[in-house]
Amino acid sequence: MTAQVVYSRTALHLNSSSYAGSEFPAKADHSLEPNDLRFGGGASGTVLHPLVAVALLVAVVLTLVWPRRRVIVPWLLLVLLVPSGQVIVLGGAHFTIYRILVVSGLIRLAIAGRQEGGLRFAGGFTPVDWAFTVCALVLFTTFCLQWMVGGAVIKALGNLLDSLGGYFVLRFLIRDSKDVRQAIRVLAVIALIEGTCMLNEQVTRRNIFGLLGGSPTHVSVRDGKPRAMGSFEVYITAGAFGGTLLPLLIWLWHDRESRKFAIAGLIGATLMTITSNASTSLLTYAGGIVALCFWPMRRRMREFRWAIVITLIGLQMVMKAPVWSLIQRIDLTGSSSGYQRFELVNQCILHFSEWWLMGTVNYNKWGFDMWDLSNQYVGDAVTGGLGAIVPFILVISRSFGRLGTARQRAAKDRKRQWFLWCLGAALLAHVVAYFGIGYFDQMQFAWYALLAMIGAAVSEAGTGGTVRRDARVVAKHKAAETAPAKELVAARP
Repeated sequence: MTAQVVYSRTALHLNSSSYAGSEFPAKADHSLEPNDLRFGGGASGTVLHPLVAVALLVAVVLTLVWPRRRVIVPWLLLVLLVPSGQVIVLGGAHFTIYRILVVSGLIRLAIAGRQEGGLRFAGGFTPVDWAFTVCALVLFTTFCLQWMVGGAVIKALGNLLDSLGGYFVLRFLIRDSKDVRQAIRVLAVIALIEGTCMLNEQVTRRNIFGLLGGSPTHVSVRDGKPRAMGSFEVYITAGAFGGTLLPLLIWLWHDRESRKFAIAGLIGATLMTITSNASTSLLTYAGGIVALCFWPMRRRMREFRWAIVITLIGLQMVMKAPVWSLIQRIDLTGSSSGYQRFELVNQCILHFSEWWLMGTVNYNKWGFDMWDLSNQYVGDAVTGGLGAIVPFILVISRSFGRLGTARQRAAKDRKRQWFLWCLGAALLAHVVAYFGIGYFDQMQFAWYALLAMIGAAVSEAGTGGTVRRDARVVAKHKAAETAPAKELVAARP
């Protein structure tokens, strides 16, 4: 759910430089894990292209002064299109472009919140918000306690700012179905840009985003097959972005005014999935399609879920290997590392006693390549213990539950039911993606955006929690939809 403290081995080429500080203990084992990866790696000095600097300045200003409903456009464009290799280093601390935008978003949230009488998030502070917050705080606390050095605190604070800050900024920006539509339109444009650039990577073997600096211009190749990654740090997260976006674009297609955006987005998302050339990306894309295909069976999903549980139990009883060993058999590209994903899950289960309380730093000794936590569930479990993985699962389960309840209450509104179903399909696509990668780059903000969309959709359906509705607060809220932030400040008594 939050930015993981361990980067994937597929992103090694982006994190080979040493951490600016020198107080992290050197590691001496045979796991092949670079010493700096646990702490994010990254550049030892500022890397900022002039064009990115100008775009950042414009985006920060617009975040602070534009009407709230329009802020999502520059915010998402810059967060998702600028490589995280573009960074400002101050005193050993790394401020990525999206981290700076999160700070500006939080400032806007604080200003608007005082004017709107506390009406900041759709549906108020929900159980999903509580679970998300607990997970982020537990991951922060366990990382600091595990390493007990000042640099670890700096790294953990950065992760906490990215996760909690990014999540609540998007909860603030996305409050109703109009905001959801606007956000998906922006994501569609991003997908088209990324997909086109990733197709160019396949043809020219050159990543044009690398020309900005801070990220490679060459294309990753495995078993002779190029894997494009666009502005993302690794091809799997790039492909997962396209795969998880598909159900949202299908919903956008049903809005006539947004159909051009939907077509462009579908083309871009499909290109991203294919050119990333990763099984995780393809499975994520397929997961969204399968979920949409179950729309006719929406009233019998309880029976279907029980059928899945019974099937898994039956397989566990008859198979010689554990049922989760099926993961290693999945290879849709002929160059996948399914065995490593299986071993991650298997070793996590076998070493439960080592991590259940507050995680462990020794998971890299469980076997070859076990330092590479390319599974979000395993990553949260072994780095944060049960205190992290349980609320993370709750975020997913409660999001599904709230969507289901909202859909039942909208039984007479077929369009709203379809809207909620597509959000659920996108959520399922993320669930699938998490088995093959942990979100550690800008992909995490696509996840936070979906959670914000779900919160807004459920709130409109009447199941989002208690919200103050007195006339004065509602009037302030409506005024804030059109008034820029600087006017709100001027209006403050």
